[in-house]
Amino acid sequence: CEVYRRHGLDPKKIVGVTTLDVVRANKFVHEITGAKISDVHVPVIGGHAGASILPLFSQDAAGATIPKEKIADLDKRVQDAGTEVVNAKAGKGSATLSMAYAGAMFGKAVLAGLDGEPRTECAYVQSDVTELPYFASKVTFGPFGVEDVHPLGKLSEHE
Repeated sequence: CEVYRRHGLDPKKIVGVTTLDVVRANKFVHEITGAKISDVHVPVIGGHAGASILPLFSQDAAGATIPKEKIADLDKRVQDAGTEVVNAKAGKGSATLSMAYAGAMFGKAVLAGLDGEPRTECAYVQSDVTELPYFASKVTFGPFGVEDVHPLGKLSEHE
């Protein structure tokens, strides 16, 4: 992100795609709770590598029903989901279909925003939500790119 910014690109148009982590968190909540996948919306904040990935299960209605003692393991499962897929394919592939789905979801949100229909997704952007210069959180896309970086909202004790 910083390299692009230094080359004069508008920081409101520099975004990292973290939708894959959201797709995975939503899928796992659906599997555990039986909630309709279309009704599950777990925000994922932080980064897109290992322990920097933090799903906010407490901010989703279905996710909030998962017993507290299961959340740490569920966090780890979201963080390690890519490795889980590679291991399942015996090192001969990765999660290409889920990456394509996540990319399509993200692209649809950005394009709708640019067309004047604000859309909110999680993305890695320049932010003042934390002390870090870039951070993944909920953002709203609009005609000029990132229109709003949302605050983190209420976090559980674990989060």
